[in-house]
Amino acid sequence: MKSQGEVTQLLQQWNAGDASALEKLIPHVYRELHRIARHHMAAERGSHTLQASALINEAYIRLVDWKNVQWANRCHFFSVGAQMMRKVLIDHARSKGSQKRGGSAEQVVLDTSMLASSEKPMDLVVLDEALNRLEQFDPRKSRVVELRVFGGLTNEEAAEAMNVSVITVRRDWKLALAWLRREMSSEKADDA
Repeated sequence: MKSQGEVTQLLQQWNAGDASALEKLIPHVYRELHRIARHHMAAERGSHTLQASALINEAYIRLVDWKNVQWANRCHFFSVGAQMMRKVLIDHARSKGSQKRGGSAEQVVLDTSMLASSEKPMDLVVLDEALNRLEQFDPRKSRVVELRVFGGLTNEEAAEAMNVSVITVRRDWKLALAWLRREMSSEKADDA
C-alpha cells in the first residue's frame, strides 16, 4: 500500500478534480478496503451469503459515488469506509429477513470477540441497534466501535480519524465494549 501521505495526496488531488488521481488511488484503497472486508468475513460460517468481494464492492461503490466530499486524509476515507461497510452488512442482514430482536437475522462473527465472551455468531441487527443506542448518549464511543469493528482501524488510526488522542480511543473502546456486552446480553435475556 502506498504510504499514508501518498494516499492523502491522491485524495486531495481527487478533491481538486483530478480524475487521474482517482485512477491512481483506486488500486491502493481498494486493496486496503478488501483487506478490511476479508478480515471481517474470515470468521464467517460457510453458509453466510455475503462474500468479502461483494461487501467491498458495494462499500467502494458507495464511497466513490459520494459527491462534494472533501477527503481530509487517508484515515478520513477509511473512516467513512467503515460506515459504508456497516451499512452494507446491516442492509444485507435486514434483507435476509431479519426481525427485531434476532428472529431469522443473519448471524455473523466480526472481529467482535471483545464484544462477547464466546465466539458465537452475533446478530448484526442487534449490534447495530445497540450501537445506535450508544450513539444517542455517547457518539464518540459509538464511533470508536464502528471504526475498530467495521473499519478495521487500529487505535492509532481511529485516533487520527477522530482527531483525538490514542489514550482517549483506548479508554472509549474499553468502556464502549463493556457497555455493549451488558446491553447485548440484557437484550438476549429479554428475548428468552
